[in-house]
Amino acid sequence: MNCKNCNTEISQNYCPSCGHPTKLKRIDGKYILSEIGSVLNFDKGILFTIRELLLRPGQSIRNFISDDRNRLVKPIVFIIITSLIYTISQQFLHFEDGYINYSIGDEKSATLSIFKWISNNYGYTNILMAFLIAFWIKIFFRKYNYNFFEILILIFFLMGIGMLAFAFFGIISSIININILDNGGAIIVLLYIFWGIGQFFDKRKITNYLKGLLSYVLGMISFTLIALIIGFLIDLMNKHT
Repeated sequence: MNCKNCNTEISQNYCPSCGHPTKLKRIDGKYILSEIGSVLNFDKGILFTIRELLLRPGQSIRNFISDDRNRLVKPIVFIIITSLIYTISQQFLHFEDGYINYSIGDEKSATLSIFKWISNNYGYTNILMAFLIAFWIKIFFRKYNYNFFEILILIFFLMGIGMLAFAFFGIISSIININILDNGGAIIVLLYIFWGIGQFFDKRKITNYLKGLLSYVLGMISFTLIALIIGFLIDLMNKHT
């Protein structure tokens, strides 16, 4: 028998070359519970990742990039899961996000439609915004030896925690009927993100925290401008058709 993964000849239960099992177990209820447990466990799962990113974000992400990529949940998986948690929470509880506001006169405007989609799907647009924030971080921290994709991993992890914080504040707001996001919640998330950026590069330099804040703000502004330009161009084309 040959291994289905690497085609090495095997005679045992596992391939001696790549370790792939000779026969996969059937997917059943026990398998599903095991997979859920592996994602949520406090050893190397999402709960462990959340704890590490809350306590020492800069150090944890640096270790992920340069030393050990098995301790934390993969960054893309992490931001997708956390954005999904935020989106589901917002859709079910209908709490006010407090940090995306738009006011455009024409109800038929493509720009209005774009910003409505952003407001209703901030968990997903957050991933797109991460690319622009990473772009500005790369500019402000260009003397550090990190490429764009490594910086993108940093932002995915930090914004994932931000999404969880927004979901948490939104859930509490719906319970106590006070908009926490409008009363400091959004500021707390912003402080966490630029604190994490500063820690990642060099926590001893105050200027790194300021550059981290500026990178985040410029990333959000750039995202807003791009959305406005796209909406304007669509509206312009619609007027000429």
